[in-house]
Amino acid sequence: MAEAITVARPYAEAVYKLAIANSQLAKWSKMLQLAAMISTDKHIKMLIGNPLVPAKQLGEIIFDVGQKEFSADVHNLIKLLAENKRILVLPQISYLFEQLKAKHEGVLEARIVSAFAIDNTQLKKLVDYLERKFKQKIEAQVAIDPELIGGFKVEIGDEILDASIRGKLEAMAIALKS
Repeated sequence: MAEAITVARPYAEAVYKLAIANSQLAKWSKMLQLAAMISTDKHIKMLIGNPLVPAKQLGEIIFDVGQKEFSADVHNLIKLLAENKRILVLPQISYLFEQLKAKHEGVLEARIVSAFAIDNTQLKKLVDYLERKFKQKIEAQVAIDPELIGGFKVEIGDEILDASIRGKLEAMAIALKS
């Protein structure tokens, strides 16, 4: 995955700059998500890397599937990716673009993992706390992991706030071994 991200980064940055210049962040976001979804379709995946399907034809097939939603610039991007045999990195381009867009809009993505289901009131309090702490708007995704035993863990970028019982037990075990 790291290699695909590395390959996708320059494309995502170029698309981001183009979207900013044309004030089309939301439009590009939607188009890239659709292109990524099309590229991961099982029928399209069978065509990628197939020596009987020329790169130009593969690009045209992907463009034709989403033609009603795609602009001429997306057509050029898909064509370029197909020619360079990089259609498979469309999901990573979309992902990186979304990160750049969120940063531009002052929004941080938080992944909240809880041992138990979190109700809306608890989630709102936690998101409010995180927004005050990071001084930015937080967009949260919640997952449940019973292995945490209790509490929760929050991942924002490379920062992890671990308030889980499992995390405290692991920290205690490390302290006891030292």
